[in-house]
Amino acid sequence: MIHIKDIAERPSKADIDALSRFSAATIHEAQGRRGALSSRLKPVDHRMKLCGPAFTVKSAPRDNIMLQFAIHYAEPGDIIVVSAGEYEEAGSFGDVLANACLAKGIGGLVTDTGVRDTAILRDLGLPVFSLSVCIKGTVKETVAAVNDPIIVGGEIINPGDILVGDADGLVVVRRDEAQKVAQLSQARDDEEARYIEAYKRGTTVMEICKLDAFIKAKGVVVDI
Repeated sequence: MIHIKDIAERPSKADIDALSRFSAATIHEAQGRRGALSSRLKPVDHRMKLCGPAFTVKSAPRDNIMLQFAIHYAEPGDIIVVSAGEYEEAGSFGDVLANACLAKGIGGLVTDTGVRDTAILRDLGLPVFSLSVCIKGTVKETVAAVNDPIIVGGEIINPGDILVGDADGLVVVRRDEAQKVAQLSQARDDEEARYIEAYKRGTTVMEICKLDAFIKAKGVVVDI
């Protein structure tokens, strides 16, 4: 039997807001270089950013009926995450469904298949990350589960996990790790800010990164 379920446990707004302050790359590094989705998944516009709970849906390749169900049942702020078998040759989402998402206040879409109408999607501003851009249409036939764990971009995505995406890519944070990851991300941002200020004061890369010791350990001879 196929089940359409809601997210069992949603992250708090405070946790989502805390993570939304950081880049996907910072979060990935801060949580031990974990959680990065495949770099093949790209935003249709580099200015697009998303951060919110994953509303997961499985879909057959070249079929978007379950995506339509997900749009109907998702709540404002949810990020719809579609596992469709990494099928590039289908445009399963476009301007019509984007307007449906915006009308409901959905926070964005991540899909491992294709999308289309990208010029309009850019104008609409709904954050959309996809595996491809493709004009080929889809059918509406095969039913599948909503809000079960799925694999997208090589990462397990559980309903309620937090997805963060920007121009550089996507990262997933487990719901129960959100507060810790936000703290670690802040610490990393603070450290990098200190590096930048040091560079502006004239401190060299050799000094900050302690490259003298590295060169000696590797037996490198500098003739410059």
